[in-house]
Amino acid sequence: MATIAQVRTPLTRDNKAVKIFWETLVGTDDGAPLTPDQGSLSFPRKSVQITGTFDTTTIVIEGSNDGTNYKTLTDGDGNALSFTAAALENIYENCGHIRPNISADGGSGDLDVTLIMSK
Repeated sequence: MATIAQVRTPLTRDNKAVKIFWETLVGTDDGAPLTPDQGSLSFPRKSVQITGTFDTTTIVIEGSNDGTNYKTLTDGDGNALSFTAAALENIYENCGHIRPNISADGGSGDLDVTLIMSK
């Protein structure tokens, strides 16, 4: 298992929208968590897009308020953000720490996660 670093890119000059990108999650990787000091709480609107080769891989988007105990986040309809195919969903919760986590290894899966946050 590896923790994949995130790449942060401002999307607007006034810093009201930011892209967080985790590339090439495989096996049982997780993403380095987005934290409060990186703006996780100051950008209340969030959407996540999952792309890549799934094989039979399952990836979840998790959140935590203490940075230790993570739970799977949900969309606005209360559905778990757990994916076995490419998707784009809103994130309902505004928690302090957010990360992608491969919860079931498909063998040859290779996934990218893009999180867009805006004010």
